[in-house]
Amino acid sequence: MNPAELIGRIDERASLEFLAGMVRHKSYSQTEGERKLAAFMAERMKAIGLEAELQPVEGERVNAIGRWRGKGGGRSLLFNGHIDTNPATEGWTVDPWGGKVDDKFIYGIGVSNMKAGDAAYYCAVKTLIDAGVRLKGDVILSYVVGELQGGVGTLAMIKHGVRADYFINSEPTDLAALTMHAAAFTFIIELTGITRHLSKREEGVDAVMAACDLIPRLNAMTFSGAPSEEHRSINRCHVGVMHGALGKDLAEWRPPQVADYVRIKGSARYAPGQTEAQVLADMRGVLAELERRFPGLKTKLTPETQIGRPGMPTFEVARTSPIVRAVNNAYRQVRGAPQPTGAIRPPGYYGTDAAHLQHSANMEGIVCGPGGRYNTMPDERVDIPDYLDMIRIYLLAILEICERT
Repeated sequence: MNPAELIGRIDERASLEFLAGMVRHKSYSQTEGERKLAAFMAERMKAIGLEAELQPVEGERVNAIGRWRGKGGGRSLLFNGHIDTNPATEGWTVDPWGGKVDDKFIYGIGVSNMKAGDAAYYCAVKTLIDAGVRLKGDVILSYVVGELQGGVGTLAMIKHGVRADYFINSEPTDLAALTMHAAAFTFIIELTGITRHLSKREEGVDAVMAACDLIPRLNAMTFSGAPSEEHRSINRCHVGVMHGALGKDLAEWRPPQVADYVRIKGSARYAPGQTEAQVLADMRGVLAELERRFPGLKTKLTPETQIGRPGMPTFEVARTSPIVRAVNNAYRQVRGAPQPTGAIRPPGYYGTDAAHLQHSANMEGIVCGPGGRYNTMPDERVDIPDYLDMIRIYLLAILEICERT
């Protein structure tokens, strides 16, 4: 069978039912539910003939790893995706674990981030196996936990020695080929002013007013040292938390007084070629200017590291890489148009396990998956045509990288 005939063998209804079955697992991060979903994935991989195992991560947490062995002489390809999800928030109008499918979308918590990508590469491999295809190179399917804790599942997989020549991470990019994404870190800023009663506020230094001046400047920042404008395009700083009142205890019972303390918490994104030290230096420059505008104000900037958890580094792959070309070629065959490729936004602001695969396993890969438009929101969903096209693209990329015997 030629590639077009193989694509025609994809069972669309069964593919949607398989994804709906994944959604029905309540696999919140660091719960028994993610372990049950890992076991489900291992069972399904064994059912289609893959070598599959549950691989220890930490505590009772496990990854599900499957290998479709090739005949030899070909390049190997690893698919990587996480099965843990964020919790469902308020505002849902459908059951977050119902796996609802209508004429446009499939719904559910985690369906975009990132069970649709997880299911797509399983369905691509199943289609090839059912069609009797044999490959030269191995295909490895990895379903990891702990991406939401900095990638602990993927790092555990790497420590267990799982490697391939190339990888595809299926985080949601709306089928774009993400060849670069930012690193992420969290920071805390403390502003200390001088309190006075409102009758004498001109004599005080209002920390809340200073914070209101500061936050838009932080949110507008890009950072020094970017190798190109494309790199600079995924710079971003964002303040997500602000508390202001009297003293570090944040006493709120005296609103007639000028607030003398504000605590701000935010996150910054920077590109390959830039460093956290450069970003912090740029931010300290902004704080120095704030102190000049508010004489008597004191500022303190502290990067916050989550104890015992890894950070998400930068990721970048050359557009000429064989894996990028394979995914680009597959996209063109499926959609008849060039694939958006590069530091695509908003995915370029993400942190993903692709960075760990690159830096800790020295692997070359790409980030490309279905979903994204309706990610991390009530009634999270994925466009059905995008999900099905992703299966087709993964199938063609497997054929190009791993080669048929």
